[in-house]
Amino acid sequence: MSPCHKKGETCSLFNAVNLTENANNEIEEIDGASSIVLSEYSGLTMRAVRNILHKHNIPIRKIGQPRKHQLNESFFKEWSNEMAWVLGLIVTDGCLNKDQYTISIAQKDTEILRKVAKVLDSDFVLSKNQTPSLLLNSKIMYKDLEEKGITPSKSLTTKIPDIPEKYVPHFMRGVIDGDGWVQDRGYVMNITTASIDFANGLYDIFNHWRLNTEIITYKTMNNKPYYRVWVKGKTSIQALAKIIYNDDCDLCIAYKKQRMTQWNEV
Repeated sequence: MSPCHKKGETCSLFNAVNLTENANNEIEEIDGASSIVLSEYSGLTMRAVRNILHKHNIPIRKIGQPRKHQLNESFFKEWSNEMAWVLGLIVTDGCLNKDQYTISIAQKDTEILRKVAKVLDSDFVLSKNQTPSLLLNSKIMYKDLEEKGITPSKSLTTKIPDIPEKYVPHFMRGVIDGDGWVQDRGYVMNITTASIDFANGLYDIFNHWRLNTEIITYKTMNNKPYYRVWVKGKTSIQALAKIIYNDDCDLCIAYKKQRMTQWNEV
């Protein structure tokens, strides 16, 4: 009798939680073993293997076609300088599509998108929209972002994620790269958002850094409010630049960095 037959049929081989099954029910895997191998090992038919897994509530998920493009799907699982910067870009310039578990980052500056692709170990796949967008397709990354409060309809509800303090400068650099405007003379900077919670969060960060900051409310043509969080004055811009460009300076939009750091060079 085979090792997993009868009362031994719930052996450790079937205790794995990552059984995957394709749409045609032809290829199933547990820890890398195909259903053919499992069937031969247990002495059971492939249907019996599936029935046992179903009986013991071991989840079965469809894998479909293999991944077409390279991507580090664990990128958002652990905090790093790079992760915090990309998160700031996604909060401001990103879009999540739940139906396809797609994350897109829109930027006119394709060089920034290339930098994002590089830190994500991702192939450089752009959409064909008017504004270039880096496309990322991953349910794992989508769920990790969702856990950090990033949702598909985020424009009105965005809040500052719970970020370890050491990574806040990198996150803020990503936010400024996404939705920040820096005056060419380097005296003022603002970030535009439709979320009052996000605006208040930005204000709290700038205030904590002892910068000259304020929130001003504006109205669209449809009379809907939006907010600009300002940092004003050469001294405050200079201080902000020293905080957010202290390292990893290559991960930024070059002209914004130049405008903000010009007074540090005097």
